[in-house]
Amino acid sequence: MPKIKTKSGAKKRFQVTGSGKIKRKHAYKSHILTKKSTKRKLKLTHATLVHANDEASIKRQLGLK
Repeated sequence: MPKIKTKSGAKKRFQVTGSGKIKRKHAYKSHILTKKSTKRKLKLTHATLVHANDEASIKRQLGLK
């Protein structure tokens, strides 16, 4: 049986934590930053966890399941 290839786009975007949850970055932080408030940009800077409904799909893409 062949090995499962990981999706290269997924491996660039997601990171697995020690407890097995998946970390992601926020969108809307790359350009057109002048009209966004400082508070909004600061909140977008910090990483967050992937929603539970999407976790199985992303784990499959990363070759974890």
